[in-house]
Amino acid sequence: MMKKMSIPTSKISLVLFLCQIISALDVPLDSKLLEDLSQPPTITQQSPKDYIVDPRENIVIQCEAKGKPPPSFSWTRNGTHFDIDKDAQVTMKPNSGTLVINIMNGGKAEAYEGVYQCTARNERGAAISNNIVIRPSRSPLWTKEKLEPNHVREGDSLVLHCRPPVGLPPPIIFWMDNAFQRLPQSERVSQGLNGDLYFSNVQPEDTREDYICYARFNHTQTIQQKQPISVKVLSTKPVTERQPVLLTPTGSTSTKVELRGNVLLLECIAAGLPTPVIRWIKEGGELPANRTFFENFKKTLKIIDVSEADSGNYKCIARNTLGSVHHVISVTVKAAPYWITAPRNLVLSPGEDGTLICRANGNPKPSISWLANGVPIAIAPEDPSRKVDGDTIIFSHVQERSSAVYQCNASNEYGYLLANAFVNVLAEPPRILTPANKLYQVIADSPALLDCAYFGSPKPEIEWFKGVKGSILRGNEYVFHDNGTLEIPVAQKNSAGTYTCVARNELGKIQNEVQLEVKDPTMIIKQPEYKVIQRYGQVSFECIIKHDSTLLPTVTWLKDNDELPDDERFLVGKDNLTIMNVTDKDDGTYTCIVNTTLDSVSASAVLTVVAAPPTPAIIYARPNPPFDLELTGQLERSIDLSWIPGDENNSPITSFVIEYEDALHEPGVWHYQTEVPGTQTTVQLKLSPYVNYSFRVIAVNKIGRSQPSEPSEQYLTKSASPDENPANVQGIGSEPDNLVITWEPLKGFQSNGPGLQYKVSWRQKDVDDEWTSVIVANVSKYIVSGTPTFVPYEVKVQALNDLGYAPEPSEVIGHSGEDLPMVAPGNVQVHVINSTLAKVHWDPVPLKSVRGHLQGYKIYYWKVQSLSRRSRRHVEKKILTFRGNKTFGMLPGLEPYSSYKLNVRVVNGKGEGPASPDKAFKTPEGVPSSPSFLKITNPTLDSLTLEWGSPTHPNGVLTSYTLKFQPINNTHELGPLIEIRIPANESSLILKNLNYSTRYKFYFNAQTSVGSGSQITEEAVTIMDEAGILRPAVGAGKVQPLYPRIRNVTTAAAETYANISWEYEGPDHANFYVEYGVAGSKEDWKKEIVNGSRSFFVLKGLTPGTAYKVRVGAEGLSGFRSAEDVFETGPAMASRQVDIATQGWFIGLMCAVALLILILLIVCFIRRNKGGKYPVKEKEDAHADPEIQPMKEDDGTFGEYRSLESDAEDHKPLKKGSRTPSDRTVKKEDSDDSLVDYGEGVNGQFNEDGSFIGQYSGKKEKEPAEGNESSEAPSPVNAMNSFV
Repeated sequence: MMKKMSIPTSKISLVLFLCQIISALDVPLDSKLLEDLSQPPTITQQSPKDYIVDPRENIVIQCEAKGKPPPSFSWTRNGTHFDIDKDAQVTMKPNSGTLVINIMNGGKAEAYEGVYQCTARNERGAAISNNIVIRPSRSPLWTKEKLEPNHVREGDSLVLHCRPPVGLPPPIIFWMDNAFQRLPQSERVSQGLNGDLYFSNVQPEDTREDYICYARFNHTQTIQQKQPISVKVLSTKPVTERQPVLLTPTGSTSTKVELRGNVLLLECIAAGLPTPVIRWIKEGGELPANRTFFENFKKTLKIIDVSEADSGNYKCIARNTLGSVHHVISVTVKAAPYWITAPRNLVLSPGEDGTLICRANGNPKPSISWLANGVPIAIAPEDPSRKVDGDTIIFSHVQERSSAVYQCNASNEYGYLLANAFVNVLAEPPRILTPANKLYQVIADSPALLDCAYFGSPKPEIEWFKGVKGSILRGNEYVFHDNGTLEIPVAQKNSAGTYTCVARNELGKIQNEVQLEVKDPTMIIKQPEYKVIQRYGQVSFECIIKHDSTLLPTVTWLKDNDELPDDERFLVGKDNLTIMNVTDKDDGTYTCIVNTTLDSVSASAVLTVVAAPPTPAIIYARPNPPFDLELTGQLERSIDLSWIPGDENNSPITSFVIEYEDALHEPGVWHYQTEVPGTQTTVQLKLSPYVNYSFRVIAVNKIGRSQPSEPSEQYLTKSASPDENPANVQGIGSEPDNLVITWEPLKGFQSNGPGLQYKVSWRQKDVDDEWTSVIVANVSKYIVSGTPTFVPYEVKVQALNDLGYAPEPSEVIGHSGEDLPMVAPGNVQVHVINSTLAKVHWDPVPLKSVRGHLQGYKIYYWKVQSLSRRSRRHVEKKILTFRGNKTFGMLPGLEPYSSYKLNVRVVNGKGEGPASPDKAFKTPEGVPSSPSFLKITNPTLDSLTLEWGSPTHPNGVLTSYTLKFQPINNTHELGPLIEIRIPANESSLILKNLNYSTRYKFYFNAQTSVGSGSQITEEAVTIMDEAGILRPAVGAGKVQPLYPRIRNVTTAAAETYANISWEYEGPDHANFYVEYGVAGSKEDWKKEIVNGSRSFFVLKGLTPGTAYKVRVGAEGLSGFRSAEDVFETGPAMASRQVDIATQGWFIGLMCAVALLILILLIVCFIRRNKGGKYPVKEKEDAHADPEIQPMKEDDGTFGEYRSLESDAEDHKPLKKGSRTPSDRTVKKEDSDDSLVDYGEGVNGQFNEDGSFIGQYSGKKEKEPAEGNESSEAPSPVNAMNSFV
């Protein structure tokens, strides 16, 4: 039975005019065929529906169409015929419908406002464009207004209104100052969507006179400026805090209508102090993930690509420390019409049936109307084969006169859609487009594809025969493709021969023969082998091949996957590679590659170079540079260069390197030209046109390269057209609606002449489009705008200069820009394999909906809850990516006995598509983790108490616990193992009837219905009997070790002492002692008893620079001591200080100072106690008090005296007007005020006239006294004692 499947072939390009119904035809893109076929008009390019033009430039209204015969064009304006011949300012481009309205030569754009529509017509029908609304952009000036200064109290809110002029399109608003610097914005100060500047609360720094609102009109590239606004902030103390109040929007509710696919912007700006924080929620739902953004410090909620599902109530909440306020915005999402199924072109045969379907959706539901050749179908000429049924036109038994262009219009109050779709009725006998007697060659056991490209109307039937009189081919060994191709999946030698393709329909029959040859595969029967060779030796690699006698193989050798070095030491033979005079740089991997026109094979081997035996030392040097360069035999594309070699310097010259300089394009830069063997002194060099050549030669030997020779004379070649085109041509879209064409520009010498430019050409692949070309210069990139999303394009770039074009370039296939996928994977199924692994299946999304290069699929999955605990937790989503067009994936690492959810998304180069609906699944039970802990407490002579915690991860329902234990003797041998099964609801157990003074090892684990989990182990000891250590006190929770020990003895030594510390394990209340002695000495140990049960001790009286040994023991435990430790005390330090207190000169000086201070204090004391009062004013006039002398300019201190306490504090000066010393006592000198009044530094007691306040007190508050200082005046004796 025949197999049929639809797959594309690389050798046939098809333009798909219709794939809507089975009876529609595919028309191959064959130039001779297309010349003969008629086709109704198709609009290929038109201006946008809403076309805003620059009033200063010419208006270009685009209308391009194709058809056979070429269509003619006409226009309507505001619904009536637009006669362009009567308007001198309007012209139509040749062979095009594009209008050019000349504004720059006297026309006014306003005069051409209106609604335009283009009609393209030929004998097969008429196609129409959208209604194109032409409007000139406007950027009006601001109206004059008188702006009053704004005076506002600190902490109040403020709104500065912008109110920009109404422009077309609307302007972009921003605020700046007089210096054209943008005003800083924050949570407190920000610009609203209407352009106003909002202050939640004003601060003193907001005072300024240059708040300026600017409106930028992008279409005309103009900026209009509002008059500056002045703001004066009035400071008030204290500033009153305020709870939030909404500045915009007002009230508690509002409504918002947005169109599907647009960006929804909701705004809430609040006043308050402290500045409120804004939060957004959607009532009864969640904000859409991946489409929600917060702007303007969360004051603006932005949702992109809105749909009807985004309708609902959105609440903004403004909150500060004093309260909150909220506003609810009811959002309704309407929709302009959008296509569900747009009508598509029909190519039918006479007598066939077909349908045009036009289905659109919107909110409200759009109405559908049909036109035929631009005329409402109700008044169009009747066609008996046509029947209109709502959104469908049904065609029955069509004839050639049924050809026409139909328009479907879907409209509602928010917009309209207009689509042209033609019905083209063709009657054509079969044609076979594949060349006759085409030869196909394949390798045995590989697939063979035999083409039979065809066309006919009605669609022909295809049959294949082998041999001249062979029977029709059938059977599973053949695959018959819908495009006529015959596939032989596994071609054998007996598959070779002549194959005949027959195409027939009711109008005729045609056949074509092709030839198939099946060749033997190419094989390497002796491969190169691994070699180790000494330096300067010779090595050979073999590569013997077997191939089909009719194929011509080529053998290529590579070194480290790159070309062999251009070195005469490498000799390539018919079946081998030989390397002479091997050097270290020849180390590497050598690969033999055999290519034929049909297949390729390769084999590799490694060469390792080792050192050669030593040789007598010889002085080698680099060669001297060549000289006497001469140019002869000058031709347009070649020249002969000769030279004389310099001295070899004991190392033969192995090669000469020729370099050239292009003084015309890159003066001073030398380039590699070629390299010749060291025995050659002349060479013919290939030249490029339009290059001013100079040459130089460098000699090379084993030591290195010589200095370059002197340059030769210059030689300028003639100009010519370019020989080559740019390399690395690519077409990759950067946006969904563009195609970026890039290439590597030619270098200067590759231009071959002046005026280098590039002809960039492109056309959409698989569509009957002509090449579009532009010529550019000095660039390596061109951007084609307005392309469909992710469609293939044929791209080529051709170089040209003033003398002509380069050869025709090859075409490359590129794609316009990608967009996010539109469809989520469907039919998501989950197969749980075990408790930690699941397999996810899904249906792949249609490739057309991917809208980009399919990169793979992502599975988002997360744990909802554990079935054993029934407690939800924070959802942490995990992501697994599966590359390529896979339809399943494995989810490892799941948690047993848990509930999960997942969804699947398709990924392209732009990003992720929508998520599939969440799929829930559960994992079965598994084995539990180990118990969280195992504690053994309350040891007695014959029992132990065990306590444990349930497993952290039960991984199911616990059924029981298993306890195993066995005794351990003094030699660590294990006794018999005892097992106990414990119910799952228990958490402790008392083990009885155990042996006293015995160590036991316990193994403990938990079980579920699946099995046992991992175990936890512990050891414990029952206590000794009364003959040994006493039992621990009742309630002691720690099990003591069986054999006490002292470990980790550490020492920290100084010159004459050392700190000894240790760790102890054993019975409590042990009495420790420390034994020490000189290391290496045979003297008895010295013993020091440690007070109490401390674990440290200080050894004193040690000799500096001496090594000691130390150990720690416990009283009452015979022979029980720690291991010895050795330490060394520090060396004795020679004293370098002299005790100044014992020096006679210092004692004498101190006595003299003390005597002077004593005399001074006695004088002060006598003057303070003279008695009598006098006005403070007289004392001020007489300047009797040195404390109120003017401040000294050099150090800022007052008068000549400072308190002793102040001297002791780094001579800090007293505050002006203050007589309070640093110890907070006031000394009485010349004043008769009582010392008791100022003992605590209190300012409440003054002279009766109160004048002392201004003269002596700088304090305004009582300061607390420090320490236990006396409130009495210090006596001279106390002062002396304080000094000493």
